[in-house]
Amino acid sequence: MTPLLSWALPVALFMLVLAMVCTLLRLLKGPAAQDRVLALDCMYINGMLAMLVLGLINANSNYFEAALLIALFGFVGSTAMAKFLLRGEVIE
Repeated sequence: MTPLLSWALPVALFMLVLAMVCTLLRLLKGPAAQDRVLALDCMYINGMLAMLVLGLINANSNYFEAALLIALFGFVGSTAMAKFLLRGEVIE
């Protein structure tokens, strides 16, 4: 790993965790349900990216598989919540 990369990856991880904390505040404080859904969507994207950065830091491919699962479940969850907010039901 290059010296620049060994310095940049922990900084990127810190910034992603800081972004997750900010979205957690929006998730808890959000005035509307749409704000909470958007905060949860942003949180799973930041969590996925944090897992990818951890995979690069530790040089372990298991983190990449976990990031793929987070992305898959996050997409399904966001779709279900959006459908629930639009129609009031998930399964027709």
